[in-house]
Amino acid sequence: MRVIAKKTLRTFWKNHPETEQPLKAWHAETLQATWESPDDIKARYPSASILPNDRVVFNIKGNRYRLVVVVKFRFGMIYIRFIGTHAEYNRINAATI
Repeated sequence: MRVIAKKTLRTFWKNHPETEQPLKAWHAETLQATWESPDDIKARYPSASILPNDRVVFNIKGNRYRLVVVVKFRFGMIYIRFIGTHAEYNRINAATI
C-alpha cells in the first residue's frame, strides 16, 4: 500500500515523541501490506474500526491515540485524514473527516 502523506505522521510525532516508534511501525507494515478488503485489515489489526466512506481507525500506542485513514483498495492507496489523542478523536466525525 502507498501512504499519503508520511509528513503528517512525522509532524505529529515531533509534538508527541512517544508516538514515533508506533507510527513508524504502522507505516512500515502498511507499506508492505497488500490489503484488498477491510477483512485483510482486520486480520492484521483486530482492534481497527472499519467505518463508512472507506475510513479505517487504528489505535496507536495502546489506544491513547487514533489514526484515521481513507483506504482505496483498488488503487493500493491510504490517505491519512487525522491523527490525534483519543479525546481529540472524540470531537471529530471520523466518517467524514
